[in-house]
Amino acid sequence: MEYEIRKGHHSEIDGDGLKNIMTEVFGKASQEGDMIVSSYGALARVEAKILSKASVLVNTRSDLSAPNDVASETIKRFNLFLERATGFTSKQRRNRLQKKAKEGKL
Repeated sequence: MEYEIRKGHHSEIDGDGLKNIMTEVFGKASQEGDMIVSSYGALARVEAKILSKASVLVNTRSDLSAPNDVASETIKRFNLFLERATGFTSKQRRNRLQKKAKEGKL
């Protein structure tokens, strides 16, 4: 899924910034081509790459067999990662998506 990046936040994730954020949040990260890849808890795979100064692409694959407590912690970590990668809180991301949906831009 493509996420908007807060204006001026690109400098925080440029270069090794996105990989460093992924390492801090998920404990490890590796470079596979142009994607930065990790895994954590109920996320069997998380892939991320910067598309432009205004957006980042994040793809996930879930482990559906993970227990509920692991899934809950995984959601918290994933939201932390998205907040640090985009500069927007989960509430701000939700509001921006709702606005785009209402405008028919999704």
